[in-house]
Amino acid sequence: MVAATQPLAAQAGRDMLARGGNAVDAAIATAAALTVVEPTSNGIGGDAFALVWIRDDSGQSKLHGLNASGVAPAALTREAVTGEGHKEMPLYGWTPVTVPGAPSAWAALSQRFGRLDFAELLAPAIQLAREGFPVSPVISELWQRAEARFRPVFTQASTRAWFDTFTPGGRAPQPGELFTSEAHARTLESLAQTQCESFYRGELAESIDAFSRETGGYLRASDLAAHQAEWVEPISTNYRGVDVWEIPPNGQGLVALMGLNIMSGYNDLHGRDDVSVLPRQCEAMKLAYTDGHRFIAHAEHMRTPVSTLLSHEYAATRRRLIGERAIDPVPGEPQAGGTVYPPTADGEGNMVSFIQSNYHGFGSGVVVPETGIALHNRGHGFTLDPDHDNTLAPGKKPFHTIIPGFLTRNGEALGPFGVMGGFMQPQGHMQVVMNLLDFGLNPQAALDAPRWQWMGGRRIGIEHGYPAHLVREMAERGHDMELAFDLTGFGRGQIIIRDPASGVLCGGTEPRADSAIAVL
Repeated sequence: MVAATQPLAAQAGRDMLARGGNAVDAAIATAAALTVVEPTSNGIGGDAFALVWIRDDSGQSKLHGLNASGVAPAALTREAVTGEGHKEMPLYGWTPVTVPGAPSAWAALSQRFGRLDFAELLAPAIQLAREGFPVSPVISELWQRAEARFRPVFTQASTRAWFDTFTPGGRAPQPGELFTSEAHARTLESLAQTQCESFYRGELAESIDAFSRETGGYLRASDLAAHQAEWVEPISTNYRGVDVWEIPPNGQGLVALMGLNIMSGYNDLHGRDDVSVLPRQCEAMKLAYTDGHRFIAHAEHMRTPVSTLLSHEYAATRRRLIGERAIDPVPGEPQAGGTVYPPTADGEGNMVSFIQSNYHGFGSGVVVPETGIALHNRGHGFTLDPDHDNTLAPGKKPFHTIIPGFLTRNGEALGPFGVMGGFMQPQGHMQVVMNLLDFGLNPQAALDAPRWQWMGGRRIGIEHGYPAHLVREMAERGHDMELAFDLTGFGRGQIIIRDPASGVLCGGTEPRADSAIAVL
């Protein structure tokens, strides 16, 4: 099974399974295809993370973590950024561009766990880029929004190529309109032939370096050459008898686990529509996020251990702050982002929770000419506060929003899950897990259910599908409720759950996107 926000990408992964590939092969093929058919959320110039449940030759299975996020370039110092007049990290242009890690994730996964030839995995994406694909409705809408937002701000030499690449006819594509990108196809061919080495130590690295130097960027070929995807030990908490797994910092998966730890102390949750549930969820997430923004950074720069933040004793101290009235902690400002999450599962029990992103939609706006490579703006996640653990420094990874999730019970895999969307992601993780484990919803119902989103201070965004009596109750408790009819900011999720006894797979896919589940 392959679940993705775009049917053609899901089909690319399913085709790898049909050719004898495993879940890892399917994940790579799907991810590569998504860079073509959903450029509004991800690209070759983004980052990626993965949780991989894989069976070894002895028949034993284990969960592996992969952090393929990149670091700040050697020339990107806090002093250089503040010297440009910035008081916080900018969103667009070269300054927020860190070393992209997505290609390194594809290569690392294939080399360690893949079964098919690497070039075969990228073939569907190459074909889609060269021959074209019909742009799906939600992606078209996001594409048009991006163009309208970029027209007045992308005036520098570094960002003008965005229009040449993504609006070749002078506008964003309409739903159903065919879109082709020969430059993207050639870049994917280079990655296929070199197992992504050309991106870090070859012709593509040279093109990126040259364009950076020409247009005032910080990224250099030496920064790309130094990059390596990192295998890490996943972190977890036990919630209602199920182990919930995330990638450790610099990712924000820790926020989801801290929120679940706070909620685990409540044993009187009688259903999603119970008036006590939603206020507690929102307050727990406020507290978890406040801590996340304060303490999460590149792991070696964190002064507060993950074990401390994940302790149930600490969760109890935070839970005691939740009462009848809305609290007002000192947080960052949560905002939407652009990400894709294509989980996969094969018939042998292997499963992959994979996520990749350009961060804010198309990313930084910097597109390397004649390559189709849109570079992400992940460096926007740094702070310029010199006393903060997450302050900008060369060779350092920023606070990262993209987080793959995974569920196990008693050492057996239940499966991958994820909710995309910037700072919505841990909020979506907590809601989906509670939908599955507290309220007994199946994967599709867990994703169909309306969502809420903490937006800073006492502001709570809530989808229009929530019962009116709950919204009124929240307002009476002091929350500033904002009813939303545009659902694109509430995350987009995918779930695959495997019955350990029968091996039957149950999938759920996002109703807020052009989603599909492909089954072999």
